[in-house]
Amino acid sequence: MSTYHNINKSLENRFIKYARIDTQSDPDSATCPSTEKQKNLGLELVKELLAFGIADAEMDENGYVYATIPSTTDKKVPVICFCSHMDTSPDCSGENVKPIIHENYQGEDLILPDDESIIIKSSEHKDLIHQIGNDIITASGTTLLGADNKAGVAEIMEAAKFLITNKHIKHGTIKILFTPDEEIGRGVDKADLIKLGADFAYTVDGETLGSIEDETFSADGATLTINGVSSHPGFAKGKMESAIKILSEIIAALPKDKLTPETTLGKEGFIHPVMIKGQVEQAEAQFIIRDFTDEKLTEHAEVLRNTAERILKNYPNSSFNLEVKAQYRNMKQVLDLHPNIVAYGIEAIERAGIVAKKQSIRGGTDGSRLSFMGLPCPNIFAGEHAFHSKQEWVSVQDMEKAVQTIVNIACIWEEKFSLV
Repeated sequence: MSTYHNINKSLENRFIKYARIDTQSDPDSATCPSTEKQKNLGLELVKELLAFGIADAEMDENGYVYATIPSTTDKKVPVICFCSHMDTSPDCSGENVKPIIHENYQGEDLILPDDESIIIKSSEHKDLIHQIGNDIITASGTTLLGADNKAGVAEIMEAAKFLITNKHIKHGTIKILFTPDEEIGRGVDKADLIKLGADFAYTVDGETLGSIEDETFSADGATLTINGVSSHPGFAKGKMESAIKILSEIIAALPKDKLTPETTLGKEGFIHPVMIKGQVEQAEAQFIIRDFTDEKLTEHAEVLRNTAERILKNYPNSSFNLEVKAQYRNMKQVLDLHPNIVAYGIEAIERAGIVAKKQSIRGGTDGSRLSFMGLPCPNIFAGEHAFHSKQEWVSVQDMEKAVQTIVNIACIWEEKFSLV
């Protein structure tokens, strides 16, 4: 199997170029993509793919980038897609990102120059202990870095160039998909899977070196509406039942030592209020509900409902409505039906000289939804850390291993299939 080499620092230069392009998505926008500036990166990627010799590279009107690396084998191999998202999180500024390379990292705390209060502490970022001698890329202290997921984009692009340049490497047809708006939950809303024409996919959007994730949260969204009783505050005694105060009581009465993001880890789920609005007469809260099974989601929704019912007993003239809607489901339900996809991913990681770590995601990815749209799709590591924050960082050497893993996946699928 041919080995990828990061020649003339091509990988980090490519990543830095992408990181400097502002692609922050906007949850309050109804357009697709939610911000036109995401297309600036899409256009750059198409230009580069065409320059590689990938003739069908294009970006559609919704900002999705599609491309095909032609097969180099006579075998009938399933069509693989590698997917990453182009947008960065709205949680932290992505404008005027200034990437910095900290070469030959020796375990020190990294003080970021544009805001020296932003310190990436080795005591808090446990994966840094594995980076001694490596080159760490951070932002300058006033923005996020955008390694989530421009590390994945750069890695797929490097792998594409490597495979196109080295046509002696045997692989089947490979599809590339870059999506907008993943950070606001719309990453595959308008992905054209017929046009894509893949049998399965791998998102490249994971964290720790060697990780492959075949399981995500299942997710519901809940809207709790309180209908109170309004009255002039000067004459409200015995009449007013404030929807704002009722809603506040319900939220305060929810469990505090469990079922919250700040008290759970691993396979523990939660109920999390993310938005409140209202007036005396009516108030509303939006919640996200997360766990790894549908049964647990139902149980958590009942906790919310039972809490509301208990509080409302003290307000006889008020009422509530709880609406729960499915958002996405644990991709393991689909991937367990296709065990080779994950098995070959693990083998690809191990062939890159890394210990593979099969993990669960306390969140969702484009792969969650793609899996239920008919495109089974685990997630492999990109090397990004502390995403959605000014302390975000990525290791060049971890990124190199991700590129090699992508190449290995393509080769392994070709090896496993017989001639037509």
